[in-house]
Amino acid sequence: MIKQKWRIPPTQGLGFKLSKGQVVRVTDVEGEQVADFVAYHENDIRERLDPGVTMDALHKLKVKPGDILYTNTYKPMLTVVTDQVGQHDFINPACRSEMYEVLYNKKDHASCYHNLNLAIAEFAIPAPDQHYPVNLFMNTVIHPSGEITVEKPLSKAGDYIELRAEMDLVIAVSACPCSESACNGFMCTPIDVEIL
Repeated sequence: MIKQKWRIPPTQGLGFKLSKGQVVRVTDVEGEQVADFVAYHENDIRERLDPGVTMDALHKLKVKPGDILYTNTYKPMLTVVTDQVGQHDFINPACRSEMYEVLYNKKDHASCYHNLNLAIAEFAIPAPDQHYPVNLFMNTVIHPSGEITVEKPLSKAGDYIELRAEMDLVIAVSACPCSESACNGFMCTPIDVEIL
């Protein structure tokens, strides 16, 4: 049963609360669209979702149903319930306007950093110097040579991931605004978010 549902327009963001035990479903509406996902402990915002700690605790780069996503203090924050894609990014920071200047020579570009800041501001959470999200559906490939490339997401229209909250959370999601690379299949599309 769906308790709440939002559609995040292309290139925009969303902030919301998720209570312990609730499940959030993030859906790639049209396919090949990345959703930057950050989370904070509602009662102590110093505790946040940490992709680096998650990789350290799990000893791997890819998650599967049953796996836990951890906070920066190694506490269970979210549990993967369902995952129809199986390929997400745990290593790249949120895109920001400076990145678009360096990589694409574009000034004042929309960014996940800006979207996430706007989303968490509604809950009186200050903007960090950078966001290190779990980039849902992002297809980052680490080659044997050490080279890192971002390929088109493997997600098809309607594919989703479901995460169960292990504590009361504030969550922000950005429908990534990068149409300059294969990151979003060269076109930005919406993301659906549901609380189940």
